[in-house]
Amino acid sequence: MRSLLTLIGWLILLVLCWPLALLALVLWPLLWILSLPFRLIGIAVEAVFALLRTVLFLPARILGYKASA
Repeated sequence: MRSLLTLIGWLILLVLCWPLALLALVLWPLLWILSLPFRLIGIAVEAVFALLRTVLFLPARILGYKASA
C-alpha cells in the first residue's frame, strides 16, 4: 500500500512539475545509498542494547523471574 501511494504521489508530481519529479527520481537512489551506513549503525546499536539488556536481566531469569505480559 505504501509503494502504491508513493507511485501515485510521484505521478501527481510528474504531472504538476515534471522537472522536480525527474530530479527526485534521480536523487532517490543516491539518498538511499547515503543513508545505508546510518541504517547499519542503527542496527548495530540496537543489537548492542539488546545484548546489554539480556546480560543485565540474566540473573533474574536464572532465579526464575517471569515478567507479566
